Amino acid sequence: MTLHRPHDAREIAEIVRHAGAENHTLEIVAGGSKRAFGRPVRAAQQLNLSKLAGLVSYEPRELVLTARPGAPLADIDEALRAEGQMLAFEPPQWLNLLGGAGTPTLGGVLACNLSGPRRLRAGAARDFILGFSAVNGRGEMFKAGGKVVKNVTGFDLSKLMVGSFGALAILTEVTLKVAPRPETQCTLLLSGLSDAKAFDVMARALNTPHEISAAAHLPELSARRAHLAAEGPLTALRLEGPAPSVAYRAAETEKLFGGGVRLEAEASALFWREVAEVRALLPDGAPLVWRVCPTPSRAAAIVAAVREKLPGAEALYDWGGGLVWLSLDPAEAGPDCGAAIVRGALDGHGHATLAVAPETARANVEVFQPVEPALAALEARVKAGFDPLGLFNPGRMREGV
Repeated sequence: MTLHRPHDAREIAEIVRHAGAENHTLEIVAGGSKRAFGRPVRAAQQLNLSKLAGLVSYEPRELVLTARPGAPLADIDEALRAEGQMLAFEPPQWLNLLGGAGTPTLGGVLACNLSGPRRLRAGAARDFILGFSAVNGRGEMFKAGGKVVKNVTGFDLSKLMVGSFGALAILTEVTLKVAPRPETQCTLLLSGLSDAKAFDVMARALNTPHEISAAAHLPELSARRAHLAAEGPLTALRLEGPAPSVAYRAAETEKLFGGGVRLEAEASALFWREVAEVRALLPDGAPLVWRVCPTPSRAAAIVAAVREKLPGAEALYDWGGGLVWLSLDPAEAGPDCGAAIVRGALDGHGHATLAVAPETARANVEVFQPVEPALAALEARVKAGFDPLGLFNPGRMREGV
């Protein structure tokens, strides 16, 4: 496979124009850590963005950062931490989940619209992008959005790019809103709640005035894998902010839902990193994992329905139940990796993505939630508008996209 390593947008545009003239498809890669997420790309050439790295500008007083897509997440976090700031959507790296290859980059996180446990309070990755520069499938350089926080007039192309899996355009520069880093954090661990009871507690906790910034539920096995001395399931509620505020809100939350173990500061941060990376469910990796986004009130019933037919299924619940990770036994799941059972249990109340599976399975199973014909036609028109020759990441999401 021919490998391209461009240094700037003009080189990318030239490569794309040449690929179009020669009818060569392109796999778009930054750090390569997300290549195993989605359907396998069958491209003639690879366009690697690792040389488009580094910060372009950073204005801490304005809470705005501009970086290139190949910038490692670790470098961005280091720059932000020095100013007491952070990416509020808490991007997970997924190295353990996807096999540990590559370097997590800003471009990869935005391409997949990945967000961590703070999403339920702060929003998703696409909610923090202000503007971008990119190259489309015609080899044309274009820009959208800007570098200030303001209301968007017209169609917000920035949100369209985030989560497009590199199938529409090649990002060359991105501007993001950043946020102050909380002074401290504390996690309350409530033990012994059933799945259904845990979702009731999480829903009520999130509706209190105590600003819970993350909520998760770990069945007993997952809790033990997270190195917690658990006698039964654990339900976790996180509070962040100034130390006096966190102490007060934690005490008030315990009055409502009962006391339990507290994880303070770094212990709390480590716990939520493990939740974001799904380590409690996959300590040594797992061959078959689904990422399910159900209606939170139905999450427990959906998992129970899956377990009726696949008894070996293990679950981890994040975002107050808005995200469920399911690890399945391949022998039970069958050749479709459990797709019919998992999506059948959803019954229209959410969507499911096959996050981890062998490459041969991902090539033959609908990795992403199937869409209605009208929506599929709209996707095809959007794809044709940005990449009319179908050069970028062919088949990454589904045939033709």
